[in-house]
Amino acid sequence: MRLFTGLDLPPDVIANLDRLIDQLGPTARIKWSPAANLHITTRFIGEWPDTRLADLRAALGGLASRAAITVHVGKLGFYPNPHAPRIFWAGIEAPELAGVAAAINAAIAPLGLPPEERPFSPHLTLARIKDRVPVQALREAIAALPTPDFGSFTAASFFLYHSRPGPAGSVYTKLAEFPLSK
Repeated sequence: MRLFTGLDLPPDVIANLDRLIDQLGPTARIKWSPAANLHITTRFIGEWPDTRLADLRAALGGLASRAAITVHVGKLGFYPNPHAPRIFWAGIEAPELAGVAAAINAAIAPLGLPPEERPFSPHLTLARIKDRVPVQALREAIAALPTPDFGSFTAASFFLYHSRPGPAGSVYTKLAEFPLSK
């Protein structure tokens, strides 16, 4: 099974991002993320055997207690850059989230999962750009927007998700919730 950990978004933030996707959607023929799939990944785990799911849950459940995290969703951008984009994203401001990601890395390392090599860069994937398609109209539409602010929320827990590919894109199922404070 293909797994990752992440934060869930509240309905008002999802609604704000969904309106943005509806507004920008006609400007580029790219694969837009369904609103139901929007989340903040804290750690991509990848393929994991069903027989070891209990071990993974136990490791994630053993994270040290910490305060809830304030998360602000704002600004827009492209990875790796706006001239050869592969991902269109919304930015995340939550300095404490890097500590959660590091704690998850440390907790699952004994299970044989090496830590992420790339620096933690929290974001929301709004669209994937697999083929080189014209995105100038999208860049212009983004530039014409007021300063993006999609909302803030307090995250009191993170989740273990199962990702299953489907004909309309991946389907994410929450397998477990892990409170940040115990």
